[in-house]
Amino acid sequence: MRSTLPLVLIAAFSSQLADAREIRRDAVPEAFWGTWATSTGACKDADKSSIVLSGKSYAGPDGTCDIDFVMETPGGGGAVYSARMHCPGSQPQTTRIVNLIIRPGADGQISLGSTFETLATHSRCPAAAPK
Repeated sequence: MRSTLPLVLIAAFSSQLADAREIRRDAVPEAFWGTWATSTGACKDADKSSIVLSGKSYAGPDGTCDIDFVMETPGGGGAVYSARMHCPGSQPQTTRIVNLIIRPGADGQISLGSTFETLATHSRCPAAAPK
């Protein structure tokens, strides 16, 4: 009986420590703001597959979405971010919940996708020159 109490306390505190590693943010970190595409050609053509991220919004294949919050979780190669978004639904006056995973990569690239299995590498598109 005496040995079970310490085990219960250790289990309770260790689960709280694991949860403390996740950080909830109100917006996408500024380092990820901008237009991202899977190829340079997609940037030049204003392809619909490009993704535009800002602090509280997303525009891309899922439509134009509002970002509710972003969870930051430590990962082997750095932090991994998961944005929870509200996107337009197929019916008027409806919304759907969409998740976007953002994983920093090498050489200023990031991987984006709704699941880890669908992550695709994206590069930042150059800023448009003023006209």
